[in-house]
Amino acid sequence: MAPTATRYLYLARHGEATSDESDLTDAGRRQAVLLGERLRGSPLSSICHGPLPRATRTARLIADQLDGVPLESSDIAGDYIPYVPPKEELPPEYADAMLDRLARFPAEESERGRALAPAALARFAGPVEGDEPRHELVVTHNFLIGWLVRAALDAPAWRWMGLNHANAALTVIRYATDRPASVVFYNDMRHLPPELRWTGFPPELRV
Repeated sequence: MAPTATRYLYLARHGEATSDESDLTDAGRRQAVLLGERLRGSPLSSICHGPLPRATRTARLIADQLDGVPLESSDIAGDYIPYVPPKEELPPEYADAMLDRLARFPAEESERGRALAPAALARFAGPVEGDEPRHELVVTHNFLIGWLVRAALDAPAWRWMGLNHANAALTVIRYATDRPASVVFYNDMRHLPPELRWTGFPPELRV
């Protein structure tokens, strides 16, 4: 059996996007640069990002602050609905409202998620082959971060819903060989000044 080592999975949501989502706002670009500066001392081996412009631009701005960390674009790190639960899986008091919310998204996002969400777990979760720990950054979207965090916590598949991630905030999950996955920290914004925090986050949940 091949040896395995610890994986540190860094997850970041893209910076604040323009209204048409074709680029980042000035604030979003600044968020990405500041996140890159925070990660400058981290032993990152790679940056994987979703193919949409807001994730691509964020990843490139982060990479500009680092020393030769390679970039990779992947549909697996894209924007899609990872799992649509049947009604009977959901708490009865919330089921209708949760399913109504999902129904507002294009059907293709759910269809893509059926294939891509399991592929994301296979690609990003768990220890890595080899003898050395690996540190990887995934620049992605709110839903995929929720999906990976709920999996790390062994929560039900539907529980990705209700996990929200701010623009350019940072989450780290540790996948060791001898213990369950550990969410080291979640939605950390300490690298952002107050005026750049909480964007992309529901106003009623900002604390």
